[in-house]
Amino acid sequence: MATLLLVDDEAKVLESMTPYFRQEGYEVVTASTGTEALRKARESKPAVVVLDWMLPEMSGIDVCRELRRTSGAGIIMVTARSDETDKIVGLEVGADDYVTKPVSLRELAARIRSLIRRLDGRGGEPEPLLERGELAISEPQLRVWKRGQEVALTPTEFKLLLALAEKPGIVFSRLQLLQSAMEDDYLNDERTVDAHISKLRRKIEDDPARPVYIQTVFGFGYRFGERR
Repeated sequence: MATLLLVDDEAKVLESMTPYFRQEGYEVVTASTGTEALRKARESKPAVVVLDWMLPEMSGIDVCRELRRTSGAGIIMVTARSDETDKIVGLEVGADDYVTKPVSLRELAARIRSLIRRLDGRGGEPEPLLERGELAISEPQLRVWKRGQEVALTPTEFKLLLALAEKPGIVFSRLQLLQSAMEDDYLNDERTVDAHISKLRRKIEDDPARPVYIQTVFGFGYRFGERR
């Protein structure tokens, strides 16, 4: 059962949409403000977000932009705006589709079904994120976010982080990390791992001198902290 997140500041709109889409077979979550939408998206991991443009606290455009940084959900913008420029803005910040009010629930349902079929060939499920503490890691996109802000990593740094984060608490030797993240040319230089780990810590740790995520196991290698 795919989850829909319906976001609109008008209670009557949500009251009409919710039972309709539940009858269509969806798990329905609702939000009436921008900040609530982001919180509900983190909690429910929806397949599709139906997002009103005009919202209190944060605009739909800002919510869409933030969702694109942290979620693989499909996004349909719904708005009273019919200007082509507004449509382009919505699509450029990451919306997958755009409909103008008034829109029939049957049409919206058809658009949702179409979008779900297109979502990465995964039957409507959003792209999975590996979540560890305040980090979110997307292996298919090779991207990492911390508290919703993207962290720029090199390919090697990303591979090291992913290898460790996939198995929190498991200790990896430097050689194991070399084999999983580095080219063959570096397999005889285990000190290379230390250099990359140092750079990685500076990017993802609040205090690199007291790492929470990538912890040193003296005399052996590294492990990912089991904090979730």
